[in-house]
Amino acid sequence: MLINLLEKQGIEFIKGLSDEEVTIIHHDFDIQFPPDLMLFLQTALPVSGKFINWRAGLSSTVKEMEIRDRINWPLEGMFFDIDNNGFWPSEWGNKPDDLQQQQEIAEYHYRQWPKLIPIYSHRYIPSMPNEDGNPVFSVYQTDIIYYGYDLASYFKHEFRLTLPADLTLPESPKPIDCWDYFLE
Repeated sequence: MLINLLEKQGIEFIKGLSDEEVTIIHHDFDIQFPPDLMLFLQTALPVSGKFINWRAGLSSTVKEMEIRDRINWPLEGMFFDIDNNGFWPSEWGNKPDDLQQQQEIAEYHYRQWPKLIPIYSHRYIPSMPNEDGNPVFSVYQTDIIYYGYDLASYFKHEFRLTLPADLTLPESPKPIDCWDYFLE
């Protein structure tokens, strides 16, 4: 249903990812698709515009690097805000004077958090908990907001879809360890 609605919006799809491709993606990019995103990507793979073409990342070094850049975008945005906007959570302790030390501390904490998986442009879904219904975030540096309380509500919002009336969407987002800090 979502794929048909997105196709009507002009989104191009190709054959969905195979189990083998998903396994390779999980290993090579050190990510884990939540089940609802995995089902979506295995049903049909969106390749239009700012969608991530995961399959191309398996066969092209250029596309692989683009995907890695997108995976690292939230961390790079955090580095930017540390250096330029005074971002420093009190939970990290005293902020060192040295920028490299600041970035090392930020990266240490960031690597403990659920990894964010790029979906489209600067929209991300957390990899954990590894279950259906994780919210989708809009991530621009440390300006992070909900862009959907789950995958379906995200697509509804992003692409202005009219979903069937009998489809139940969450009324509030599922809490996500560490990322909730940015959403308070």
